[in-house]
Amino acid sequence: MAMSCRYAAQSCARQLRSFRSTKASAQMLRVTFTARRSNSTETAAVNPKIAEIVDQISQLTLLETADLVSSLRSKLNIPDMPISGFAAAAPAAAAAAAEEAEETAPATAEKTLFTLKLQAFDAATKAKVIKEVKSLLGLSLVDSKKFVESAPKMMKENVPKEEAEKIINAMKELGATVVME
Repeated sequence: MAMSCRYAAQSCARQLRSFRSTKASAQMLRVTFTARRSNSTETAAVNPKIAEIVDQISQLTLLETADLVSSLRSKLNIPDMPISGFAAAAPAAAAAAAEEAEETAPATAEKTLFTLKLQAFDAATKAKVIKEVKSLLGLSLVDSKKFVESAPKMMKENVPKEEAEKIINAMKELGATVVME
């Protein structure tokens, strides 16, 4: 359904560009969709519910069709596809606005949440490091051992600075190297 809506929107846009007056283009769109509808119903048996939806869509204006397509994309979680022509100018304008917003954002914003990454550990204190990882992450002993042996590996995400420093100091005392990113 989403592909047919996208196709309908694109063909509407093409036809609107070819006609100068909006009244003439709206009439032409109705004629075109009526012709397509009659051709498609003659060639294959169509579910009456689908036929009713097609009838309703064929009577929509370009703006209504665009609203329908955007509603379907958001409802069905369909990502936007790059298209050529006048519609490609909108994403470019949005990207330029985003760049301006980034430039005007304060550069002195201090990071408050950090990611902790276990870089390495001392082989002599491996058992202590495994126990500490087990208590910090709530893993089983086997999972903690696998976790420590697969270093470098991310330990925790979105950790406040004070808690991150405590974890780093505790792991440093045990002979492990933990990095705050």
